[in-house]
Amino acid sequence: MNSQLQPHLSAAKRQLPFDSVVLLLQGGGALGAYQGGVYEALAEADIHPNWIAGISIGAINAAIIAGNPPNSRVDRLREFWMQVTSGAPWSGNPFVDLARSDDARNLLNQMNAGLAAAFGATGFFSARTIMPWLQPGGTMAATSFYDTRHLKQTLERLVDFDRLNAGMTRFSAGAVNVRTGNFIYFDTSTHKITPEHVMASGALPPGFPAVEIDGEHYWDGGLVSNTPLQWVIESNPRREDTLAFQVDLWSSQGALPRNLADVTTRHKEIQFSSRTRASTGQFKSVHRVQRALAALLRRLPADLEENDDLKLLKSVASDKVYNIVHLIYRTRNYEGHSKDYEFSRLSMQDHWRAGYHDAVRTLRHPDVLARPASLDGVFTFDLERDGRE
Repeated sequence: MNSQLQPHLSAAKRQLPFDSVVLLLQGGGALGAYQGGVYEALAEADIHPNWIAGISIGAINAAIIAGNPPNSRVDRLREFWMQVTSGAPWSGNPFVDLARSDDARNLLNQMNAGLAAAFGATGFFSARTIMPWLQPGGTMAATSFYDTRHLKQTLERLVDFDRLNAGMTRFSAGAVNVRTGNFIYFDTSTHKITPEHVMASGALPPGFPAVEIDGEHYWDGGLVSNTPLQWVIESNPRREDTLAFQVDLWSSQGALPRNLADVTTRHKEIQFSSRTRASTGQFKSVHRVQRALAALLRRLPADLEENDDLKLLKSVASDKVYNIVHLIYRTRNYEGHSKDYEFSRLSMQDHWRAGYHDAVRTLRHPDVLARPASLDGVFTFDLERDGRE
């Protein structure tokens, strides 16, 4: 990733054989720079989503994208990630040159993560000066280790919320109601989005405090579901041909842990991975039935149009098609359990670069942007599964 602002990208919209282009961004803290790289590759290919849904850091990236015109989105994303990451004294040469082995780089990353844990990330979160258990009960300071007030200022600076709420690009952010435990999506089709809605999606306890909205308090949506895929499928049923880019930061697949540090890492990966491969497999089976039902209903006599049973069947039938493209960050050998709060400039650039190159390679596949021709009407592509150059 080049730390300098790039020339504005073309805002031309690529003509694709789909009614809706959706970008789905999973939560994963510092790993979210991978999504910035993915979006940069999409923008260079003139692919501009008309619906962006995110969880946690994915909601922040989504807000920055939806809240800016296409020709400045990559610059604003880069500005955010440059702000929240740091170049610690040991993050440059000659330390990086010395950290060529996985063990040495792991040590470097742990030092960077310790710095973020102790002090926070600029414009994102900061450590409280008094520990939570010494704070008055019922206050935000008593229920979290970090203060996220600076994130509101960052969002107000980088996101045009008037533009975001204007509906040019639909925006969705998932959060959990602390009192009821219910999962909710703040969506521009039903809500007027403010910085608080975005912050609520990323309020992961006990690190970050709950965010109050209209008298209710909300935590990070990743506590219930760390991917917006199901929300998009259920909220946009059977009406539009859809191309969806699912950008995950945690892989559900991994090696058997060898020590307690590995156990902690694997625990996070399983907890926060979206298992989208299983979800899309189930969706393909269901959608094949929906398409068969739609074809059958078209052959029925017209005098059955008002039949109540037929109306029910029509409500679930669909002949639309879906392309679901998985982009999943593949953890490096040297990354451990702190990879989601390791806010070093070096790792951010690595993550951004990985997302960019994964997306570029994915878009080279001839079927990714083509309408699926299969009976189930669903095409899924996974760079990790379908091979890379």
